[in-house]
Amino acid sequence: MSWAHPAGAQARAASPPVAVPRAQVRRRHRRLGPGKRIPYGRLLGPVLLFGLWSLGSATHVIDPSLVSAPWSVIATAGQLVSRGELQSDFLISARRALLGLAFGVAAGTLLALAAGLNRVGDAVVDGSMQVKRAIPALALIPLMILWLGIGEEMKIVTIALFVLVPVYINTYAALTSIDSRYVELAEVVGLNRWQFIRKVVIPGALPGWIVGLRLGVTSSWLALIVVEQINAESGIGYMMFQAQQYGEISVILVGLAVYGMFGFVTDSAVRLFERRALTWRRTLAG
Repeated sequence: MSWAHPAGAQARAASPPVAVPRAQVRRRHRRLGPGKRIPYGRLLGPVLLFGLWSLGSATHVIDPSLVSAPWSVIATAGQLVSRGELQSDFLISARRALLGLAFGVAAGTLLALAAGLNRVGDAVVDGSMQVKRAIPALALIPLMILWLGIGEEMKIVTIALFVLVPVYINTYAALTSIDSRYVELAEVVGLNRWQFIRKVVIPGALPGWIVGLRLGVTSSWLALIVVEQINAESGIGYMMFQAQQYGEISVILVGLAVYGMFGFVTDSAVRLFERRALTWRRTLAG
């Protein structure tokens, strides 16, 4: 048991508490991060753009001969749906984009694993991929047409080439940035090759792979717009190309809206997968 000096105890009891300025207290508890997540916050930007578009059209600030009003675009979309054209073209475009995305993601991931986990693979694959990265995918379209014709194969392969590079670059960067101490620890505890990939490589590379996947999703739709306007006979891009021939601005805007909405939905799906797959991470995104 410890005893306090009576005089010291009386002095401490008699002294008034030190006042801390409110600004200092407020500064001490201020959060430096982005704050709490806003429910459905990603919809705020598109809704705001739609509101500005509607306001500009209603006040005639936006020339209807250049950009149709939102209600005209919605009416045109209703007509296309009633005739069954929009659904048919959308399903064809979605099939092309998803097949190209699947092949591009698979190829990019396998090449990144071959280059990131083996020195021989790194020497053989990475240099070739950097050459491919420097060549625009659009420059390969003439060769794709000569080799594969103008059918579905050319379109899907071209989309896959657009997707391949961002998936490879981000996955390869994530693999090569795994801390070597984890590799040494895996060797010490005696993990075999498969256990090492499952417990070290996949968790370490998954964040970078998901970034590549998000970029790949966007690239697949960008490539789709291009290939569907090259001797196509169906799809959203073909519908827009035909509308351009007849000056139907509303139909073109319907196509752009479909591309934008599907891109938004697929990116949101990837973000949802990211939150579920990376629950062990604590980041600013929450």
